[in-house]
Amino acid sequence: MTRAKTKDKTTDKTRVIRVHKYGGPDVLKWEEADIGEPGPGEIRIKQTAIGLNFIDAYMRSGLYPQDALPFVPGTEGAGVVTALGEGVRTLKVGRRVAYAGHTGSYAEERLIAADRVVRIPDSVSDEVAAAVMLKGMTAQYLLRQIFKVGPKTTLLFHAAAGGVGTIACQWAASLGATVIGTVGSAGKALIARSHGCTHVINYREEDFVAKVKEYTGGEGVDVVYDSVGKETFPGSLDCLKRRGLWVSFGQSSGPVPEFRINLLAQKGSLLATRPSLWDFIATRKELVSTANDLFDVLAKGAVRVSVNQTFALKDAADAHRAMEGRQTTGSSVLIP
Repeated sequence: MTRAKTKDKTTDKTRVIRVHKYGGPDVLKWEEADIGEPGPGEIRIKQTAIGLNFIDAYMRSGLYPQDALPFVPGTEGAGVVTALGEGVRTLKVGRRVAYAGHTGSYAEERLIAADRVVRIPDSVSDEVAAAVMLKGMTAQYLLRQIFKVGPKTTLLFHAAAGGVGTIACQWAASLGATVIGTVGSAGKALIARSHGCTHVINYREEDFVAKVKEYTGGEGVDVVYDSVGKETFPGSLDCLKRRGLWVSFGQSSGPVPEFRINLLAQKGSLLATRPSLWDFIATRKELVSTANDLFDVLAKGAVRVSVNQTFALKDAADAHRAMEGRQTTGSSVLIP
């Protein structure tokens, strides 16, 4: 068996955040870990930035149970290739790469399958790449695959000032859509308005269903993108026009309550879906196509990504508290 190719001598140890039991932010432990050399088809990455996402909290809490405990959370990151496993021909040591959808990103260094990373364009920084891969590719499949957003589209996007929201609302606006966004504060309303929203609703002070009906002349919107869950159900359904689409892609306020499917018929023959990014980037071809579409809108300036918060990786617990307390805006990254 051919030994992994390395640029410099690497150690077998790294530092990671581990979860030994499900729970709150305090279960995130800063520990030493073995890393080793990449196996066939793998690469080793020295990470420079790690994306912070709600799915990380879902993993930590047990809402999304993992195969085994302990585990290293996180699914998104960027860094530099430091070693190649046998059979890797498409990458070289020193290449900047990013990824999303592969658990274990809360680490200074990690191993990952070479076919699950993409090259970072020169115009994109490591911090932006780490912040944008999961959220940006989520925005891509929401706007370009689940529902084809265009100039005739009127949509509602919950949590419009959040990481996915600030990307998706800009992208939708660049496609000519009328974008209505919901937020939880006056400050976040300003952020949403400056990131593509035509109308912004502060749901803590206003009835978002009534405001959507007002903005659409009583007709409702074509599609609702809902990552909030419990707090926005069934109101999201009431915002849709007949045969409109409800896209539930997250649950930051808790899971959507169980409901009878005939509720969709009662409210106007509505359509509903609960998609996951992983099913839209399952193959290498899908991953590259989705990432390239994202990098294209970044290069054109149609989407601007702001990394508004940075935390040291060892302080991941503080980052989770801020995220779950809705104290963050835009994108956040952890720095090893």
